[in-house]
Amino acid sequence: MRFHELLKEKIYESVSSVLPITAIVLLLSITIAPLSLGVLALFLFGALLLVVGMGFFTLGAEMSMIPMGDGMGAQMSKTKKIVIALLACFVLGVLITMAEPDLQVLARQVPAIPDLTLIVTVAVGVGIFLAAAQLRMLLKIPLSYALIFFYGLIFLLMFFTPDTFIPVSFDSGGVTTGPITVPFIMALGIGMASVRSDKNSGSDSFGLVAMCSIGPILSVLLLGVFYQPKEAVYTPVELSDYRTTQDAALEFAHELPAYFKEVAAALVPIACLFFVFQLVTRRFHRHQIGRILAGLAYTYLGLVLFLTGVNVGFMPAGQYIGASLASGSHSWLLIPIGIVIGYFIVRAEPAVQVLTGQVEEVSNGSISRKSIQHSLSIGVAVSVGIAMLRILTGISILWFLIPGYLISLALTFFVPQIYTGIAFDSGGVASGPMTATFLLPLAMGACEALGGNILTDAFGIVAMVAMTPLLTIQVLGLVGKLRRRAEKRRLQIPLTDLVDGILYFDE
Repeated sequence: MRFHELLKEKIYESVSSVLPITAIVLLLSITIAPLSLGVLALFLFGALLLVVGMGFFTLGAEMSMIPMGDGMGAQMSKTKKIVIALLACFVLGVLITMAEPDLQVLARQVPAIPDLTLIVTVAVGVGIFLAAAQLRMLLKIPLSYALIFFYGLIFLLMFFTPDTFIPVSFDSGGVTTGPITVPFIMALGIGMASVRSDKNSGSDSFGLVAMCSIGPILSVLLLGVFYQPKEAVYTPVELSDYRTTQDAALEFAHELPAYFKEVAAALVPIACLFFVFQLVTRRFHRHQIGRILAGLAYTYLGLVLFLTGVNVGFMPAGQYIGASLASGSHSWLLIPIGIVIGYFIVRAEPAVQVLTGQVEEVSNGSISRKSIQHSLSIGVAVSVGIAMLRILTGISILWFLIPGYLISLALTFFVPQIYTGIAFDSGGVASGPMTATFLLPLAMGACEALGGNILTDAFGIVAMVAMTPLLTIQVLGLVGKLRRRAEKRRLQIPLTDLVDGILYFDE
């Protein structure tokens, strides 16, 4: 298929993902949450950039990030020098995380700790847990055992960390797995598992994002214990008043160069790693290298357009809509409207497109893209609904996070391993830039209008979005498992093996 045909296909997928949330915002803006013409123009320009940016990004990721990660993962798994492979994973994790744009944004909003201190802490956490994920695969330790152990440590550390710092810890786990990190790390896991031929290799290809999401939570909790910050405060972004469409267009033109620099700083370390890897291993042929370089260029352009669109166009709209809904006489509408927005907004996350495509590929179509997207949408819808409920009532986030994670960990014993890996990977994938730049301002605008505590009531929505897919996708796996068992009993066919949720029968 030619390039323009591939790009057309990706942009069409982007339109179908972005159009529902655009229609919802437009409907709200002419009914119960009116927007100024300048903010509405910002949002519409941003939606256009999202569509084009996501199209270029998903095409570029398929051409570059996924082959690079796959090749590096396979090569590291073949080496007999385990220490070198683990050290390489650590370095990869640190460099990729320090380049993640979402982490830069989070660090700027936590003035209780210097930006570089928080960034390095999170990056080291990801590096350690990326190495731990490879070690888990080499030792063939079930993912559920590793998750239970490390989340047990998280719950234990929460008793020693300042209460106001806990949301920052869980949010850091969500923002770390952003559009730069996810495609590369997921492909790395598939590459690591591809050299194995045992029955669990498919399920072990997922779970790296899940492990890498744990690292920042633990490292930031430890930072809270030893650094002892006085408070962790989210500083809201001050929004300007845009009176005309020209003002809105000038705002995009003003911010675009900054995102060109930011994305370049994120992709250059990955490109350098690829060149070093190629010089040492000579794994890729000349035509493959050309395709990867072209893919990196598309990824770069796509991310610049996407991040500019969401940060400049969606943030003001989210904050104004949240404030309008909360300040009206029917503030309870925050909950149902939040549920609807949550259901559709996750489909506009660029990394979700990568995840669903790789799930369908690795499972040979037995786990469909639509089923994962639907489960993710339900999970995020529930999480946003709960977040709006918390804003209205002031209920602590721990009343939802702790039971949610406990149930998720319990489900790991009853669902096929591949669903556990996909579910915990999905938690990190769902909490991407759309959450940080639209849902978080929506929650903050509503909380401020109601006179609530932004730190305890609005902050933490990223953590909720990262938690609920763990439940919905594992429930999807459990339902599928029960259906297959019922079908087996109905057909009375002797079952010989059950691998990754796929049945194998005697002839």
